[in-house]
Amino acid sequence: MGEVRTYGGWRRRHGIGLMGMDTTATLIVLGCAMVVVLVAAVAPRTLVFLLPPAAIAAGLGFVRIGGIPLARVLLARIRWRWAVLRGRNRYRAGVVIDHPRAFQLPGVLAPLTLLSVEDGYGGRYGVVWDRRTGLLTATLRVVPTSTWLADRSDADTWVSSWGGWLAALGHMPAIRWVTVTVETAPEPGSTLADAVGRAVVPSAPEPARRIMDQLVQAAPSAAADVDTRVSITFAPKASTARPRDLFEAVAELGRTLDGLASRLGNCGVSVVGRATAAEIAGAIRTGFDPHARGEVNRLLAHPGSDDILSWGEAGPVTATEHTDHYEHDGGTSVSWAWHEPPRQNVRSDVLARLVAPGPFPKRVTLLYRALPAAAASRVLQQEVNAAAFRAQFRRRTGRDETARDSWDAARARQAAAEEAMGAGVCLVSMYATVTVTAPDELARAISHVETAADSAKIRLRRMWGSQATGFATTLPCGICPPEVSRRLIH
Repeated sequence: MGEVRTYGGWRRRHGIGLMGMDTTATLIVLGCAMVVVLVAAVAPRTLVFLLPPAAIAAGLGFVRIGGIPLARVLLARIRWRWAVLRGRNRYRAGVVIDHPRAFQLPGVLAPLTLLSVEDGYGGRYGVVWDRRTGLLTATLRVVPTSTWLADRSDADTWVSSWGGWLAALGHMPAIRWVTVTVETAPEPGSTLADAVGRAVVPSAPEPARRIMDQLVQAAPSAAADVDTRVSITFAPKASTARPRDLFEAVAELGRTLDGLASRLGNCGVSVVGRATAAEIAGAIRTGFDPHARGEVNRLLAHPGSDDILSWGEAGPVTATEHTDHYEHDGGTSVSWAWHEPPRQNVRSDVLARLVAPGPFPKRVTLLYRALPAAAASRVLQQEVNAAAFRAQFRRRTGRDETARDSWDAARARQAAAEEAMGAGVCLVSMYATVTVTAPDELARAISHVETAADSAKIRLRRMWGSQATGFATTLPCGICPPEVSRRLIH
């Protein structure tokens, strides 16, 4: 038997936090403990009034629900209830209103607009512009090569090239993040029907025409619509070219895409080209309205689709966010986030079942945020020092080291050693969204995705209270939930 190569090296980022808390929470707890000690030394009688609130605060910080502190869970639920009371979980488009903002997209997609720009080679492509932050997102359409039809050595080469491609992002400060999305859905039948309709001539024999009609009718149950795209989010303010306006920023983005696309061809994918504005709008439209997939595919197959599929056609008419699902035009969606990576090394095809076509429309997105090369070594050294601090704290308090503590420290040292040899460092997250057209199919769709995730040896967590954000993350719009939450906090 030949040797099977495995991959690993990921770990959850940790600070010097104790007992599962982050660095900020640990410093707050230590500060409160010092206050209690000082009060006990100066005025012991006041402890009667101080200890009850201290015990409540300790319970909110130490008690965890699904690995999340109780205080954070309560804060999230309070914010959700407040948003529901103010109607921020509902969206209704003004379809018959003559107003420039009548077709604004809901939620985190509201500040975005779609640009159609020249690529410098006689064609055009779409760019999603965030008017609030100035970020630009362009999408490359790719066709991956299946690892099941390739030699193991070829797959190893593709993985190595992909690692080098991500490492190169650390030397490009203008690239904020990259999202890789695999979208699958049952074939609506219109694509094959249109192709056969154009190919069959009126003089064809009747038996042959009947056979082709039967093939077209049976195809949707046996075929799938698969689309793979790589969306690159560009920050003009961080570019070394210092673009002065939107025109120069788009030009700089185009030059950056040329270099990234040329190197991406060595990663086991064929770059079809840059997604046009109509293709981006069509992807968003089919996400919100799965019934429109056949119509959108038919429009994209004809020239001049940019004039038909515009940004105003992309958004939903109605959308309502619930804590555990998202209702929108013609469908109901559920979104998950990556809660925990595999605890062991895995093969290159570990995500095959998760991204494989199924009975329901589904989008799986991997989001990569490359750390700048100058900061990667410093961050990893902080991780190693934090692991050493936790180990020293356990020894001082007489606690035994667990297997997970030992594994985490070894991974931190391994990451630092690999970075010293030239490897890149990325913050990786995963998001998955499944959509059904009938509410009674939702339970089966959820079970299908979670079973596929278990086979991929990863743990997905339902995005409670953030379903709309999870849904938008899997669209080619450049949405990054960590950045969105940071903007909301500030």
